[in-house]
Amino acid sequence: MNSSFDYYKDLLEQTLGIPFTSDNSIEVLKNGDMIFPAMLKAIDQSKERIEFLTFVYWTGNIAHKFANALANKAEEGLEVNVILDSVGAAKMPEELLELMKKSGVQVEHFRPLKNWKFWKMDNRTHRKVLICDGEIAFTGGVGIAGEWEGDARNKDEWRDTHFLIKGPAVFGLHAAFLENWIEAGRPLKLDYTIQGEADTDQNVAVQVIRTSASVRWSDIVMLYQVLIKMAQESIRITTAYFNPNPIILDLLKEAADRGVKIQIMVPGETTDEEIAKVAGDKSFDTLLDAGIDLYYYQKTMLHAKIITIDGCLSCIGSANFNHRSMLKDDEINVVILDEQVTGELVDHFEEDLEQCEKIEMGRWKERGLMKRATEKVTHLFDQQI
Repeated sequence: MNSSFDYYKDLLEQTLGIPFTSDNSIEVLKNGDMIFPAMLKAIDQSKERIEFLTFVYWTGNIAHKFANALANKAEEGLEVNVILDSVGAAKMPEELLELMKKSGVQVEHFRPLKNWKFWKMDNRTHRKVLICDGEIAFTGGVGIAGEWEGDARNKDEWRDTHFLIKGPAVFGLHAAFLENWIEAGRPLKLDYTIQGEADTDQNVAVQVIRTSASVRWSDIVMLYQVLIKMAQESIRITTAYFNPNPIILDLLKEAADRGVKIQIMVPGETTDEEIAKVAGDKSFDTLLDAGIDLYYYQKTMLHAKIITIDGCLSCIGSANFNHRSMLKDDEINVVILDEQVTGELVDHFEEDLEQCEKIEMGRWKERGLMKRATEKVTHLFDQQI
């Protein structure tokens, strides 16, 4: 690890109190055509245990494929444990739930709305984690629904990125699953085996940050602040929902003032949450005035959550760059110190720029009074978006 890596590693470990692990391997999976076959292959090759946690489980061909794959492994005698967020998986067909349960899959719904404490109903698990035999893990932004199938070729195929992880980092991802599993009412077991061994010579340094909803800002806020403050050359942010708090906005301005090139990519015409898009728009005046480049991704819904710093550090996972991820939801993020992985993600960012409309200051300043008024109103709902 070179000296710049040591600089980033030391700062992140000191501020977050979570050590990096070494000897990990990371595979970047872009869009459903790469993501889903890799996940289904890992499920199919599992020999002992599968643990699966997701926020979104909706409908579509892939929803049936996952339910069948998990049911088949349970019928083979494997231990298959599944956590579905009660809100995110509300659209899931009942027959898929019944298929899994009848086959022996242990299914839990996280914080069911019908019986959960009303003051916690708004706090969800937004994590996406799949662990097979304690050896191979997946995390990132993808949900189980037809929207994620394909290769982002049109507006029916969402743009997303997921990651296949092997090595000691699997321990941290497994802990995130267990935290939600125990809250769902399942007992803690101590007979788990996590192999934590990578099968390549990548030797990637990884820090796993799991955050839980609370009355204060979560560690995601601390993580984002440290990443912005320590950046020396570049910050690239790709996020499905962009609504930074004032402290983060000030840090971005300070980074731009010290010469850091900042590029932020968010959904454009195609978005599944229009109010979230408008809420993020209200920060654009400040960011444009600071010389920060802003882009609307126009090809389809942009759902990836990726930050790259100085071409050698990546932050990936389930958290968006918004209030909900920073305050409301359980999230899982992974910090990767590796030039090869980060370089691949930077290449993807550059490719995605070809499908973007750059937001020009002159045109943005001329937007109508109604648009400005709508942006101002969204501050009333900031903590929800």
